[in-house]
Amino acid sequence: MEDDALGFTRVSRNYGHVEALRDVSFQVRKGETVALLGPNGAGKSTAISLMLGLRAPSAGHVEVLGVDPRRESARGRIGAMLQETALPAGVKVSELLAFQRSLYPRPLPLDAAVERSRVGDLLGLRVERLSGGQRRRVLFALALAGDPEIFFLDEPTAGMDTESRTLFWREMDELTQGGRTVLFTTHYLEEADRHARRILLLQGGQIAADGTPEQLRRRTGETTVHFRTSPEWAEAVTTLLQDCGVQVRGAEVTVVTGDPQPALRRLIARDVPLQGLEVAAGSREAALLQGREGGDNR
Repeated sequence: MEDDALGFTRVSRNYGHVEALRDVSFQVRKGETVALLGPNGAGKSTAISLMLGLRAPSAGHVEVLGVDPRRESARGRIGAMLQETALPAGVKVSELLAFQRSLYPRPLPLDAAVERSRVGDLLGLRVERLSGGQRRRVLFALALAGDPEIFFLDEPTAGMDTESRTLFWREMDELTQGGRTVLFTTHYLEEADRHARRILLLQGGQIAADGTPEQLRRRTGETTVHFRTSPEWAEAVTTLLQDCGVQVRGAEVTVVTGDPQPALRRLIARDVPLQGLEVAAGSREAALLQGREGGDNR
């Protein structure tokens, strides 16, 4: 359809005997912001590689902006920010950004790309001297360089501090208000709640759920407990709450349980620091964590 920015039609992708995606179908309309969530091994990375034309499906059909993403005409309209991106050593950020803009027929003005990605203080640095958070900002600048119609963002805020994450999403929200389409993956599930109009949940290479954040929260009677603690205690929580679904990212802990009171009592009895404690009934974390850490899918 003309209003679709992205379409998967009965897409499968195999790696030898490993079935990474199995008969996946969905559409993303122009101007939508969609979060692609799922446990490790659910097939998210494979799905994004197909959207970017980096791989071909084993079966089915992928379209981006009405064409096969492997065609040159599609690539000039796509911006991507991937986790595993090699940047050439010895090159300054300004040189890299200038080269990236030269690849597009109508690039975003340099000043706009620099301002939106906040890399003005990094232009004179060589890429090998960048910190993890600075590197993510540069990758964002490169994704913006061609002024694309659709963005594919794989864990875009990984390694960013809280302020940088907030500023990044402020810019992305402004871009989507201007009609850009965004599909992103994230392990910061609150980002999906706040910035996605729609969530696609992948499990075992298939679409397990498709709906708004509110619709996914209603699918389960589980309760989510979220808090910050020390990195040492964060790892210990997994052992303390073996009967719950637990996700740990640094000092951020998310616990999914049918009854939060026993879990909280155990944590308090062990004097676990619970900063910014939030308890919410119903969650899309439940659907994610109940199928967590899948097998061989990519």
